[in-house]
Amino acid sequence: MTAHSLRASVFLALAFASGCSGQQQTTQRTPPADAQRVDESRAGRIAGRVAFEGTAPENPQINTGSDPVCARENKDGLPAETVVVENGGLNNVFVYVKDGLGKYYFDVPAQAVTVDQQGCRYRPHVFGARAGQPIEIINSDPTLHNVNAVASVNRGFNFGQPMQGMKNTATFTAPEVMVRIKCDVHGWMSAYAGVLDHPYFAVTGSGGQFELKNVPAGTYTVEAWHEKLGAQTQNVTLAEKDSKELSFTFKGSPATP
Repeated sequence: MTAHSLRASVFLALAFASGCSGQQQTTQRTPPADAQRVDESRAGRIAGRVAFEGTAPENPQINTGSDPVCARENKDGLPAETVVVENGGLNNVFVYVKDGLGKYYFDVPAQAVTVDQQGCRYRPHVFGARAGQPIEIINSDPTLHNVNAVASVNRGFNFGQPMQGMKNTATFTAPEVMVRIKCDVHGWMSAYAGVLDHPYFAVTGSGGQFELKNVPAGTYTVEAWHEKLGAQTQNVTLAEKDSKELSFTFKGSPATP
């Protein structure tokens, strides 16, 4: 079977599956009677950095030759995004409040989180969304992609986007860290979604930096998750209008003398 006929077969199967399953709808929650709201005038912040120690593994170059469009869009090569180290900091780490919020309640944003397929990779590679928040997934490439969410807690989805400019909206209804999203047509394409019922999450960039704003006073467990290097947790106590700095360190191979 040729690559073209394989893509055509995948598209037909995915189109049928997508048509049968439909799109997940955003669900609005009702606050419990004892729900607490955050007073932002008294809230604080948790910020910090995720560092990388040792020698970072080299991200392999991806062979995009199976799809002429992907090859054309990446003439200078397409490195994997597995471990991205910048100025000693680790990017693409999902940092979030794992525990400690008690009975605080947060409205679900109506604005969608946008995930794009551009240059035959997902952008962003790691992102956060709220349970019940719409996620708009776009195909900006002039080639067939499919979007396959492999979830454990949530209901997964799998739909094809054969044409450039196509958009689909999906929703995860329950907290889950993390949900892998992949493309079955292009095996190197993957993204990771952290789904939470609160807004206290960030993805590290600019050399491992992160910030969680408007956090109420309390004692929290904060977790830093990386797709290959695992997860680390720290406890932090925040007073009213307080600001705390956290530092996580993930390790690679020892540096060669």
